[in-house]
Amino acid sequence: MVPKRRFAEQFFKRITIMHRWSLFALLLVTCIDVSIQKKIKLAPQTLSRGWGDDITWVKTYEDGLKTMKESKRPLMVIHHLQDCPHSQALKKAFVADKTIQKMAKSDFVMLNLTHETTDKNLAPDGHYVPRILFVDPSMTVRTDIVGKYSNSRYNYGPSDMALLAENMKKAKLLLHTEL
Repeated sequence: MVPKRRFAEQFFKRITIMHRWSLFALLLVTCIDVSIQKKIKLAPQTLSRGWGDDITWVKTYEDGLKTMKESKRPLMVIHHLQDCPHSQALKKAFVADKTIQKMAKSDFVMLNLTHETTDKNLAPDGHYVPRILFVDPSMTVRTDIVGKYSNSRYNYGPSDMALLAENMKKAKLLLHTEL
């Protein structure tokens, strides 16, 4: 009986040591993880959400309408989602296009939304992302300024930057000839 008892004591001693090492390893991993998280500093989220930090962005649709009326510049509304690959690709192309960035900065009130608004006019052909619409200072959503896709008329892809720039110019011209 003594050998069985000795075996049991040694077994429990080994289990206890293994538990201690497991707890130590778990504590070590947790400390390392916390240390890594502290070192990774995320850039503060701005209203641009990566669409152009040199552009002045309004916070809400209501702010955009107010600023648009005061400045008499058209409002450009970009509907997108942060984790949508199509939105990310469009954003990358949008930021890379100097002409678009320049017009967005100087000629438009800019708003990018990651949620829908209560204005049903901003979804004339459905709720999809990405989509870009223009609103003129007379509070008219320019449903006549469209992209190249018939099933999602206000959708632009990364290869559509020339069309988007052309449509931005059209939104400015329509504004000046109609007001």
